[in-house]
Amino acid sequence: MAGPRRDTRGIVDAPELFAQVRFRRREPAAGLRPYVEHYWLIDWDLSQPYASHVVPHPSVNLVFQRFEGADDFVEVSGIGLELFTQKLEGRGRVCGVQFRPGGFRPFAPDRPVSEWTGRRLPADEVFTPPAPPSDVLGPADEDARVAALDRYLLALGPAADPQAERAMALADLVRTDRTVRRVDGLARAEGLSPRSLQRLFASYVGVGPKWVILRYRIHEALERAESDPQVDWAALAAELGYSDQAHLIRDFTATVGVPPTAFAPR
Repeated sequence: MAGPRRDTRGIVDAPELFAQVRFRRREPAAGLRPYVEHYWLIDWDLSQPYASHVVPHPSVNLVFQRFEGADDFVEVSGIGLELFTQKLEGRGRVCGVQFRPGGFRPFAPDRPVSEWTGRRLPADEVFTPPAPPSDVLGPADEDARVAALDRYLLALGPAADPQAERAMALADLVRTDRTVRRVDGLARAEGLSPRSLQRLFASYVGVGPKWVILRYRIHEALERAESDPQVDWAALAAELGYSDQAHLIRDFTATVGVPPTAFAPR
């Protein structure tokens, strides 16, 4: 069983989150790794309420949730278009599955992923759940919870789909290659028309390629803002493909809710 891993991409004020809750990221079973980015596990026991904030990835999440005084439940969380805020209080537990961009469609192949974008809805409105959420949330042992997530997803599929594989590869290229800055250039390099690329991303990722490019830029800028007190914003804007510093600051502020200068490394 793989050990825990930590990754702060997208988390606003990650040190504060880690101080308030027990947060881990874990790898899925080998057969699920082409589709699943990671599992994320959170447990908390708080004397005072705490609000976590995340700049969403271009990913669908499957989220098993246990809040004090409420029944366990599981929901599909489509790609969030705005800053995601979750208030936590008392005791609770969450076990989440973050799919790779393009990786959710093989588990729910009947409808385009864009249908879930900006929405959170019970899992049984998307597919037939193979087990109750308590099977995942119940075990006290973390490895047992990870194994339960593996069983749950493997029972759902995934269905082989070459188009999903292509969408995942293109989304990963956007994330890892900073020279990918324009939709028309990406489409041309892949032998697609911009319209065909847009349709592929809408059906399998859930948002357009331009949105994905922008979101990964903001993730990078957020990490820099929280880790480096001497960020050269003009240089970073050029590095991320912005025409100037003002455009980066505008997009950052619109996404995160505050300008990058509001962040101080901890």
